[in-house]
Amino acid sequence: MISLEQVETMIKNQLPDAKVKVQDLTGGGDHLEAIVISSEFEGKTRVKQHQMVYGALQDAMASEAIHALALKTYTPTAWEKADQTV
Repeated sequence: MISLEQVETMIKNQLPDAKVKVQDLTGGGDHLEAIVISSEFEGKTRVKQHQMVYGALQDAMASEAIHALALKTYTPTAWEKADQTV
């Protein structure tokens, strides 16, 4: 099992400026949701943004420590427009 903090750290290692919120959707620790906000996403498609995050979690997903990941990615500008808080 992987902790939510470990997932957050793995994402931040790949995207140092990211604001990350990870939550366990089922209580089993392997079905997660992550919200990631990073300036690294500027100018990139949503698909590319998700690929960047999945790349950070590649080992955890390959080992099935993370079985499913619901992912929401935002640039800081898009996050501000969405009027959300992390």
